[in-house]
Amino acid sequence: MQANISLGLVELSSIARGIETLDAMCKAAGVKPEVYQAISKGKYIIVISGPLGEVESSLAKGREIAGNVLVASHIIRNVHSGALAALNKKVKAAKIEAVGIVETKEALPALFAADAAAKAAFVHVAEVNTGKGIGGKGYFTVVGEPGAVRTAVTAGVMAIGEDAVVSRIVIPNAHEHIGAAI
Repeated sequence: MQANISLGLVELSSIARGIETLDAMCKAAGVKPEVYQAISKGKYIIVISGPLGEVESSLAKGREIAGNVLVASHIIRNVHSGALAALNKKVKAAKIEAVGIVETKEALPALFAADAAAKAAFVHVAEVNTGKGIGGKGYFTVVGEPGAVRTAVTAGVMAIGEDAVVSRIVIPNAHEHIGAAI
């Protein structure tokens, strides 16, 4: 299910330039900052939301201001509501059959990949962690029927490319105690 809003994602290797970039992005277009924070390794992440055209304009300005400290940037058109709901928090699933986890080298590609995963298969997005407390990396977790979880994980990895992935795991028949870990 799509939330009918777009997201712009910018990850920088400088906190100071990150704050400057956030300011420029907000001035460039009618967007709402959803996430803006320093994370591990002295990086700064920005997630903005709004209508597609506004997000595109704001993201273009953000890339320009970030310059050579830009680590990653993505645009998500019509973000999946499950990916948005699980952004930097855990959303418990009623039932856990299979679990899929994709760990990314940088923080924000995890959100981009989680959105692609949720759109590709009927899965529950349990969490999307964008770098807070995990060394500047990111990861997302999905649960559901084993075939759907495999499809979702593959789609997430394909969206960002194998070179952006640290690890991808599918646990087809997860033990009941895994629910407490995810």
